[in-house]
Amino acid sequence: MKHTLLLYLLFLHPLSTTSSSIHELLRSRGLPAGLFPKNGVKSYELDENDQLQVYLESPCVAKFETRVFFDDVVRANLSYGGLTGVDGLSQEELFLWLPVKDIIVSDSSSGIILIDIGLSLKTLSISLFEEPPTCNPQDVLVEKNLARISSN
Repeated sequence: MKHTLLLYLLFLHPLSTTSSSIHELLRSRGLPAGLFPKNGVKSYELDENDQLQVYLESPCVAKFETRVFFDDVVRANLSYGGLTGVDGLSQEELFLWLPVKDIIVSDSSSGIILIDIGLSLKTLSISLFEEPPTCNPQDVLVEKNLARISSN
């Protein structure tokens, strides 16, 4: 009976993680903690194939070098030093929102992080991602932009 209950619980929540934060997980895999916001992350799951799913309370926008949009679920393959096959994350480039495909730290001593946005490969300082950013709800940013446009 005890084994059946244990198997049932493991099946329902394969490798759901609530004991450590997404930021601690990223650090343990050679990535900076600030790839995900400090607010709004409800939980994450990492399965046995290193498929990561991060659940946010709602879609939101944060700022690193440029603005970044987080969907309410962000999925990626997690490896040491990389998030590949990213889904649910976009970066603003020249007034366009482009999907982030991969995030790679090939050598942490270089101080460089590579962001693949499909059209180009951006190299940024890893220091931009050391601290998790604050993420603002998408509708708040739309309201601020509309207020700014109407005041001009």
